[in-house]
Amino acid sequence: MITEHFTALSEALGRLNAAAPKIDRWGRHLATVLGSGGRLLAAGNGGSAAEAQHLTGELVGKYLHDRRPFSAIALHADTSAGTAIVNDYGEQELFARQVQAHGRPGDVLVLLSTSGRSQNVCAAAKTAHDEGLTTWALTGPLPNSLAALCDDAIAVEAESTATVQEAHLAIVHTLCAAFDRAIGVEGMVA
Repeated sequence: MITEHFTALSEALGRLNAAAPKIDRWGRHLATVLGSGGRLLAAGNGGSAAEAQHLTGELVGKYLHDRRPFSAIALHADTSAGTAIVNDYGEQELFARQVQAHGRPGDVLVLLSTSGRSQNVCAAAKTAHDEGLTTWALTGPLPNSLAALCDDAIAVEAESTATVQEAHLAIVHTLCAAFDRAIGVEGMVA
């Protein structure tokens, strides 16, 4: 069982080599947006929420090297607003209302979903388009609704949710490395 898991993860990561130019492009775009005072919003459910928060933590804190902090908000982390939104508007509006509140035209919204079918994440993508944000998705296998709704997506072709989430973390780290390289932080590991 353990060996099979590592084999599946290795295969999924190997297939992500094709996404390297896209991750680099995302990092450069993010450097332009955040460098000019824009922000990144991120959201997901469960393990995907943890990955979204990992991404924002790396941008507000640091990835590998010291640099100034950048505006990045994990939408699920505001529990008071989140529970109020779910109570008053329903779970599908959880992230969409926060995108309306915090997103500005030109900002970037990163949405993570292993299935690509989470209704609250898909609703956030729709709202982001209405508000003029750029939307990127990290999902599991295609086809899925979230990838279709976003401006761009990286889909991890793997059967296991755990494998998809582990690959998403690798994407988060390589995106942070591409971002840091684009803003001129030297000595980054690609």
